Amino acid sequence: MRVLVVSNMAPDAAHPERGGFVRDQVAALRRIDDLDVALDEVPPGAYRDAARDLHRRHRGVRYDVVHAHFGLTAIPALVVRARHRGVTLHGRDLRHRTTRPVTLAALPTQRLIGLASPDLASMLPRVFRGRARDLPVGLDLARFGPTPRAEARAALGLDPDEAFLLFPYGPDRRVKRVDRARELAAAAGLPLRTLGGVAPDRMRAWLNAATAVVVPSEHEGFGLASVEALACDVPVLATPTGAHPQTVGTVDGCLCAPWDLAAWHEALAPHLREDDPRVTGRRVAEQHGTDVYAARLADAWRGLAGG
Repeated sequence: MRVLVVSNMAPDAAHPERGGFVRDQVAALRRIDDLDVALDEVPPGAYRDAARDLHRRHRGVRYDVVHAHFGLTAIPALVVRARHRGVTLHGRDLRHRTTRPVTLAALPTQRLIGLASPDLASMLPRVFRGRARDLPVGLDLARFGPTPRAEARAALGLDPDEAFLLFPYGPDRRVKRVDRARELAAAAGLPLRTLGGVAPDRMRAWLNAATAVVVPSEHEGFGLASVEALACDVPVLATPTGAHPQTVGTVDGCLCAPWDLAAWHEALAPHLREDDPRVTGRRVAEQHGTDVYAARLADAWRGLAGG
């Protein structure tokens, strides 16, 4: 089966991390014997240019499946010839007032609608729910795992004894609610470190260096940063959005609950008393690996071909 995956998350110098989870999924798909998977990444936003470039690069080729990531990407991907089409929706494409109408306009052209987490199904009009499948991207488990905190901090040039909370996003992403993370850090008497534009190969060190990872988001698509932390056995406190109830919410020592400063501080307190606090999160993260979800996506593609 010949497949083209189209992503609107091409990385650049300012955001080397962008789209990494799509590239990880494609790498896992390429490990499946009966698939021939190509990836085409276009810059976010320039969709007219993306359509022109996709047409130029894939002119004369007909794929068995063209699968887009993010609702807006499905529109320029239509210029590529395909027997079947699919799209994975990640949340913002359904929630944002400007992207939702375009996403919904694209869905009649897509035989397969993948959802980054089950809670996105309720945001789809009923007419499309029969095509929707729970198809997260998953985590590249080979890149994440426990490292002693002092060692991780030293690798980052930090004081090995420096305790801190980690907000694993750029502070400018308002829906992630860095204001809440700052409140919790102040109550705990710890500094808060935020991430943005961090190269993927540095994430493991940052996660292991943290006392705990704090994800007080209003919304998540899947919540991959939390699963990355769990794969490192690092405590996570997160709101019940995206897949957090199925991931963070199943690990003792973690918290998956609506934002409440007192309750979150109470849940964090036991970890503040430890030099290297850990949870048994990796066993849960392993259930959400790229290979697990790539196999699920491959089955969905085969269903299109046989349907």
